[in-house]
Amino acid sequence: MDLFENMERENRRQHEPLAARMRPRNLSEYIGQEHFLGPGKLLRRLMDAKRLGSILLYGPPGTGKTTLAHLLAKHTGGAFKQLSAVTSGVKELREVLQWAHDEVGSGQPKPLLFIDEIHRFNRSQQDALLPDVEAGIISLIGATTSNPYFAVNGALLSRSQIFQLQPLSEEQVVRLLQRAIQDRERGLGRIPIEVEAGALEYLARICEGDARQALGALEVAVLSSSERPVPLTVSLAQESVQQKLIQFDPTGDQHYDMASALIKSIRGSDPDASLYWLARMLESGEDIRFLCRRLIILASEDIGNADPRALTITVSAMQACEFIGLPEAQLTLSQTVIYLACAPKSNSATVAIGLARKEVREGQLIPVPVHLRDGHYAGAEKLGNAKGYQYSHESADGVAAQDYLGVDRTFYSPTDRGYEASIAERLLKIREKLRSSRAAREQEITER
Repeated sequence: MDLFENMERENRRQHEPLAARMRPRNLSEYIGQEHFLGPGKLLRRLMDAKRLGSILLYGPPGTGKTTLAHLLAKHTGGAFKQLSAVTSGVKELREVLQWAHDEVGSGQPKPLLFIDEIHRFNRSQQDALLPDVEAGIISLIGATTSNPYFAVNGALLSRSQIFQLQPLSEEQVVRLLQRAIQDRERGLGRIPIEVEAGALEYLARICEGDARQALGALEVAVLSSSERPVPLTVSLAQESVQQKLIQFDPTGDQHYDMASALIKSIRGSDPDASLYWLARMLESGEDIRFLCRRLIILASEDIGNADPRALTITVSAMQACEFIGLPEAQLTLSQTVIYLACAPKSNSATVAIGLARKEVREGQLIPVPVHLRDGHYAGAEKLGNAKGYQYSHESADGVAAQDYLGVDRTFYSPTDRGYEASIAERLLKIREKLRSSRAAREQEITER
């Protein structure tokens, strides 16, 4: 490399954002992900043995997926190529795979192919990688912010190790910011900076484990100030951070994770957690129809007859949301979520239909008892249909002492919570009466 190339590279580096300039140069500078990169952990062992195979790096933005891919190539000594699934097509993919064949054919170590946003490749593009992955021509490193179990072909998934990157802790982000402030070569070390207590902690907290966003905000804060030394205060940090970007994909796994958190919080009777997850989804642009559907399901699945009003209230909320729309519909959703969270809980209706359907699928099918069969058509009387049927409203308590199934089965077991406790008390008397009728009927058959 000649003098002019060095100067050009240095000039380009000067214009790179701080996050790019501070990219770790080796594993000792890499912060985070100790759960698979620490001493003796799986990825570190694979790296040290130079047997990477194919891996998928899954995690939110700013957790170091791209950086880690470059460090893996550097550590293992293999040639490195990078593609973006957003901008690359089949042509580019075939060219890189041919390059990999040439590398291996010439006796070079197995190259690493890094594909950023691999979930953006369609099924056929992902399938095109399979032969070379299976043959060991390339070590594939795929990076994705989407759950690979949803976004990556099963065949490719089964041939890859999955490593989930976690958001950096506040302490880890603060360490990165301090390193950037002190580094004179790549960071901001040539600019005098006075850091107010709490400023770096604020950036670490507001960026939620996204190192790239935190470093970007730090750079804006420092470069936008004309004072020397730069007074890096909490106020300046607040002005420099971008409006909070809530990561949410209405078609991806985060969509279902948020919905799961909302439903589980309501089921767990925590209105505060429920409101937080509702707010997260609303701020992210969630479809209120999806929210209403989920709440209606929950009203029956997790509350049921412990509070029968829950279903009525939730259906009314759906109608109100359709009528008024957002932003006012947030009030209706808030009221509904609070009510559902605080309502007594019962899943007995859910369990009951599950047991009944299992009986239908796996048990011997029970014929309809003759006295319950349809007796309204011509010829039904000759077949004996409806003979002996007792009209329930003619009984003093509205319960006719007759058998409705023909066998003794119990599917519904009410809880002692909320209104269902009253149902349980009444049902106990009803079942005693019905079973006495069945016992009398069985005795009658035996005496014949």
